[in-house]
Amino acid sequence: MDMNRNLNEILKEYWGYDDFRPMQREIIESVLSGHDTLALMPTGGGKSITYQLPALASDGLCIVVTPLIALMKDQVDRLRAKHISAVAVHSGLTDRQIDILLDNCVYGDVRFLYLAPERLASETFRLRVQRMNVKLLAVDEAHCISQWGYDFRPSYLRIAELRRLIPDVPVLALTASATKQVADDIMQRLGFAEKRILRGSFLRPNLSYSVRHVDDKNEQLMRVVNNVNGSGIVYVRLREAAEKVAEYLREQGVSASYYHGGLPHAERSIRQDEWLAGKTRIMVATTAFGMGIDKPDVRFVVHYSMCDSLESYYQEAGRAGRDGGKSYAVLLVAPDDDKRIVRRFESEFPKIEVVKSIYEKICSYLQVAIGDGAQAAFVFNIHDFCAREHLYIGTVMSAITLLSHNGYMSLAEERENPARLMFCVSRDDLYKVRTGGERDDEILRTILRLYNGVFTEFRTIDEMEIAASSGRNHYEVRECLKNLWRAHIIRYIPSNTSPLIYLDEERLPVEDLYIAPETYSKRKALMMERFENMLHYASNESECRSVVLDRYFGGGDSAACGVCDVCLANRKRNGAKPSLEEEIAQRVQGGQLSVKDLVSGLGCDPEQAIALVRRMMEEGRISMTAEGLLQMCGKN
Repeated sequence: MDMNRNLNEILKEYWGYDDFRPMQREIIESVLSGHDTLALMPTGGGKSITYQLPALASDGLCIVVTPLIALMKDQVDRLRAKHISAVAVHSGLTDRQIDILLDNCVYGDVRFLYLAPERLASETFRLRVQRMNVKLLAVDEAHCISQWGYDFRPSYLRIAELRRLIPDVPVLALTASATKQVADDIMQRLGFAEKRILRGSFLRPNLSYSVRHVDDKNEQLMRVVNNVNGSGIVYVRLREAAEKVAEYLREQGVSASYYHGGLPHAERSIRQDEWLAGKTRIMVATTAFGMGIDKPDVRFVVHYSMCDSLESYYQEAGRAGRDGGKSYAVLLVAPDDDKRIVRRFESEFPKIEVVKSIYEKICSYLQVAIGDGAQAAFVFNIHDFCAREHLYIGTVMSAITLLSHNGYMSLAEERENPARLMFCVSRDDLYKVRTGGERDDEILRTILRLYNGVFTEFRTIDEMEIAASSGRNHYEVRECLKNLWRAHIIRYIPSNTSPLIYLDEERLPVEDLYIAPETYSKRKALMMERFENMLHYASNESECRSVVLDRYFGGGDSAACGVCDVCLANRKRNGAKPSLEEEIAQRVQGGQLSVKDLVSGLGCDPEQAIALVRRMMEEGRISMTAEGLLQMCGKN
């Protein structure tokens, strides 16, 4: 690759930054030198630059494999906004559209080709890729290729076949969560010429971790909500808990909503957009919320329920403070949570007989007869399936994972469904309805002009086509459709992805199903190890939280963060004098007081104290009342 262009010049030209974040330059120089590289970078560490910049420093194409269509589209939009040619190939496109895009990658000036891993198997792609001038293969969320990772996706195994088609192209594998065992597995499965790991620090100096052992989680949650200003996420395990906790927060006068997989797509989209826009302060959610969420100013993440693993906890807690501002990650633990997590492990790791039963039920649900279904894909609504069969979703997910390890079936979010709508009112009544003004009227007229049958059935619509025809932008069209949906004028389903079940071979009689004992026992041991590490983190009261997390992901000799609950308790136990910043926080925490009273009681340089107060106000930690009194943010 051409390394003559100054990397800092490219960084400044396209991203506006003067210098790289930690480890970015080392990773970029490694792949530009032709080395297969595994980059372990924390959440929010700026990993996209590590493959985008070296691609721009070369004269060819970068292929990016990523599992999430929403993230894929977002990256393409951001690159195009920088006048960089990028395309995404996914199942939401027609075969003709895919042919054109792939031809452009062969003959045109496309610099980035984003692909879902499932697309690697298509003959259309495999024939074209060998004629492309590929200079770099980037694999995002690389832990998905490891059978021993917490989020294994069998479709990722096809990347090894792609490497054989473009053997001289270096690969950059990226992940924010890989233990040493998983990291070794990633490099082996991607066929690294030699082991090469570049690891950024998993320490987040602006993020304060804490664990609260409590009898009343609601009371502790309100302490966080009242004492930390800004938006937040509260993670719960179950849908019912999401609804109840959100209702409790609203009863306390807090702006809160809930999000889980059981909500209609339109409802989820609206709730997510309102939280992103700051209209809703707190989102109470299951793990269905978060993938692809890029809100930089989240000030706190509270885990109301304990996670299954430190990998998932680190990912979810890491959604706080991506803008570098002071933020908090709080895990709430009740006295009986350890017993609950053991029971959950037992329910989520089914016996082999249960795995076989679930296989049979899934095939029947998909209406696949014995001897049929080989190499076929089926839309699979796991929530509907679990409700019909009265099964716990964790049990079903674990069964599918074991079935995928043994080559029978796998689950992947691959199919994209276009937006659809249908009018709830008649054409005559529509003209009597008051809409949101001239904009909405114009968009309505455009829909009626472009699409027939919208009063009798759901019709597929193209929101970009509506925007172009009405002279409005895509955002305005989406907002108009949501408003019409709220007003019960239309039923509206935004574009979304539906999970697919892939049958790797024909449906077998259940008695012929074979689950390899070694696969079963190793998977069970790994899951138990993850549970135990999570429990150890929750019970630890002597070692810095950040050091525990950093060591789990392969770090060593990390310095204590000084801001987690354990570090603060150790400092207090050792009689260390609090810093001026801590003393200000403690005094303001004790009650409202004037700047004059605060400064006079500190016994330090007044200008230094005032400067620190001003900074703490800018960070949103303390605020000033209308009467000119200082208070902790969130206090009324």
